[in-house]
Amino acid sequence: MNKLVIANLLHRPLRSLISITAVAIEVIMILSIVGIFMGMLNDQRQRTNGIGADLMMRASNASIMNGVGGATMSLKLTDVLRGLPHVTVVSPANLQLNTSGVVETIMGIDYPSFEALRPFTFVAGGKFQGPYDMMIDDVFARSKKGGYHVGDKLEVYNHEFRISGIVEAGRGGRKLLPLATMDDLTGSPDKASTFYIKLDDPANAQTVIDEIHNVKGLADYPVWTMREWLSLMTPEKLPGFNLALKIVTGIAVIVGFLVIFQSMYTAVLERTREIGILKSLGSSKLTIISIVIRETAVLAIAGVILGVIGTYLVRLLISHAFPTQHFEITEAWLAKGAAIAFVGSIVGALYPAWMAARKDPIDALAYE
Repeated sequence: MNKLVIANLLHRPLRSLISITAVAIEVIMILSIVGIFMGMLNDQRQRTNGIGADLMMRASNASIMNGVGGATMSLKLTDVLRGLPHVTVVSPANLQLNTSGVVETIMGIDYPSFEALRPFTFVAGGKFQGPYDMMIDDVFARSKKGGYHVGDKLEVYNHEFRISGIVEAGRGGRKLLPLATMDDLTGSPDKASTFYIKLDDPANAQTVIDEIHNVKGLADYPVWTMREWLSLMTPEKLPGFNLALKIVTGIAVIVGFLVIFQSMYTAVLERTREIGILKSLGSSKLTIISIVIRETAVLAIAGVILGVIGTYLVRLLISHAFPTQHFEITEAWLAKGAAIAFVGSIVGALYPAWMAARKDPIDALAYE
């Protein structure tokens, strides 16, 4: 029977190849959207964790996503927060989501206090020397052919900036501007969107949070420990992530299902006499069904393997085209994507298999 299954697939190589490709596309669609979303999410987690703060305070109407929401908190809060017990460093920042060209978060920072959270490691150059200087990380510096270098010009919000320094990645944003300049560019003078707070001991975090909420006007301001914030940065907590994933997965499954269904349905119609001969030789309905299912399983497995290879190729292409975009492939999602594609293919073959098993051997043998 296994030889018969392989022979049937090789008898129509183009149809088999189309079926395998459809399953591969299904796998690539699922793994690619997960890889891009999870890559963006975990990259932001790592870079925010690398800032060196113990607490993060944002405005009462702010989203958990960095850069989503305006700078509405007065810089005067810096002195208020710095005066609380157990607080050693308070660093205001203005984070803005930039969608010009690529989606990225640009940070306006107060350099002395931000440096005090965790010192920068410079690859080249140094700190801001003027209001229209900027620092970039080494990942962004490598994002174009030949790379960016100290002294090069970059346009941000329709203003030209000089690169004053290149730092090791993992310090929040990939582009860092002086806070005052960012405030002017965004029309929010003397404002911050986030306050990063360092404590004398992380164990005092809850005490400081309670003290902040006891300050007049700050009772509704969310204050997270970095561990709490990192725990919120999951697909389940992000609006639209699971919906987008379900939509793409649904479309991918439908594509794979229809192609397998059409392929196996046509195969059954073309092999009516073959089925009649098998049944006249004593093959049971279960045997006929198993032949169709086994053919589908071979196509699905080949499609899954091709899809996984294709996903790694997509990651390679994205890394070359968009060097700052992380693309994360996990073993868990490799297994999920493979399982979804395989099960969808088997379901697509069930009706053709049932139809083949129901054929009357006399009618099948008389079929022309």
